[in-house]
Amino acid sequence: MTERKTIRKWFFVWDFEKEEEWLNEMALSGWALVSVGFCRYTFERTEPGEYIIRLEMHKHDPSYLAFMEETNAEYVGRVFQWIYFRRKSEYGPFDIFSDIDSKIEHLRNICRVLFLLGIGNILIGIGNSLNGLNIGWINLICGSLLMYGLGNLRGKVTYLEKERKLRE
Repeated sequence: MTERKTIRKWFFVWDFEKEEEWLNEMALSGWALVSVGFCRYTFERTEPGEYIIRLEMHKHDPSYLAFMEETNAEYVGRVFQWIYFRRKSEYGPFDIFSDIDSKIEHLRNICRVLFLLGIGNILIGIGNSLNGLNIGWINLICGSLLMYGLGNLRGKVTYLEKERKLRE
């Protein structure tokens, strides 16, 4: 029987690169991701470094999953809009984004979601506060946190856009 373990861990949406880095550190230490859930990661014991893990925000698209399988990437699971893949290291480097433009577009998609959620929370928080409800502060804090994450990602987009201009 294969040894398994489950770890509960939280990452903010704008820290998806840290999440991916952590998942790859786990794989390097011999724990490959086999399933995901909300703040839940299940790993199984494998050879250290056997897998490379990648994740991306992507709408549900069976043809995209089929395309990824053609590149020898295994679909591990989905949490909301986030898809998790793993691929054996023996196939070589595993990058979902082939160029700077695709990275920028991915970050912009995440920014759009954060913006809508942030504005929605702020408006609900203001509405609740004006109506005398004592819970409006929760939405205001959530909205502010989402806008903070949006700022972080916008900074990454700006950096990549400058990088793209340097390479042109």
